[in-house]
Amino acid sequence: MDAINSGDTAWVLASSALVMLMTPGLAFFYGGMVRRKNILGVLMQCMIILCILSIQWVLFGYSLAFGKGNSFIGGLEWAGLAGVGAEPNADYAATIPHQAFMIFQAMFAIITPALIIGAFVERMKFSAFIIFTILWATLVYDPLCHMVWAVGGFIRNMGALDFAGGTVVHINAGVAALAAAIVLGKRTGYDNKPTPLHNLPFTVLGGALLWFGWFGFNAGSALAANGLATSAFVVTNTAAAAAGLSWALVEWWFSGKPTMFGTITGAVAGLVAITPASGFVSVIPAIIIGASVSVVCYLGVSFLKPKFGYDDSLDAFGVHGIGGAWGAIMTGLFASKAVNSAGADGLFFGNPALFIIQLKAVLISAVYSFVLSFVIFKVIDLVMGIRVSQEDEVVGLDLSQHHERAYTILE
Repeated sequence: MDAINSGDTAWVLASSALVMLMTPGLAFFYGGMVRRKNILGVLMQCMIILCILSIQWVLFGYSLAFGKGNSFIGGLEWAGLAGVGAEPNADYAATIPHQAFMIFQAMFAIITPALIIGAFVERMKFSAFIIFTILWATLVYDPLCHMVWAVGGFIRNMGALDFAGGTVVHINAGVAALAAAIVLGKRTGYDNKPTPLHNLPFTVLGGALLWFGWFGFNAGSALAANGLATSAFVVTNTAAAAAGLSWALVEWWFSGKPTMFGTITGAVAGLVAITPASGFVSVIPAIIIGASVSVVCYLGVSFLKPKFGYDDSLDAFGVHGIGGAWGAIMTGLFASKAVNSAGADGLFFGNPALFIIQLKAVLISAVYSFVLSFVIFKVIDLVMGIRVSQEDEVVGLDLSQHHERAYTILE
């Protein structure tokens, strides 16, 4: 017990609370984008994930993700949090209680499947959604988390760097979102044009809460109240600011006017891209990563999606999949041992091998997530049907799935 540092423990617990707030923040970020008849459906999906994954994680998810198993998945020795108590676990965080590390990681496990919601809003059965959430967390998130972050994990052993979840969270969820969009098909009446946002202030509020929570997401991943946490905090804010500004400028150039929606979308893209790099890069690379990811994601959202015609409704793949991949690749360029001696130097610091490793990690993560996610969606569709009826879709998920409506005035 003497090894526990109270400052580190306080910071990790506070960071856990910050990351928890990201899920309701995401609910408002996504909820403001959908039509008013579907906002409660989005809020409900996000909040039920918070409930379901909190239970799944303590029962067996944490053990599968971080327990001692093989290179691809953990065992069940920590099921029900057996042996996970107040004593530190030196393999993951030597100065905080093991349960503090566990609950911090729980919040990552919760937010990740919530990100996928952006691809299938307004058209997925709630019952099918619950089954998908449990299966995806168990068969996709937990194993990939183990491969990237657990001692002995396959991708970790390759030497890949992912400080706070570029592969585990963003590529994983973003590619799963693309699989969802393909399996579920387009929304009724979708014609490759953006659906008007019903409440932009909700989206901005949600985006701001995400930005706020992301300090826990990235700086908390230092697992200590130290200089590395401070550096991660600074570059996180810097990349988000650069990306928000960059998206506004790109949008101004292409469409003639900068928009609030574009600016907050860009900020989120910057947060996504800096996530894997946040503990390995300094502030100038953070500006480059943030400014460049908005260009890449803007092109993906504005040109790639219309060209291929898939209905990634709220651009979960366009922002998280593409942005997460970009951030992981940029980590291979800009990582520096001067920032984090436990990391590695990237291509621009004399180590081209890391760049190749990061490319491999991106490819492996994307293929694993897409294939498994596609299969899960297909199986659920065959067994119980995954999409609401056209009538329910027209009525809206708030009424058809939950018998509620967000606004009392008539539409």
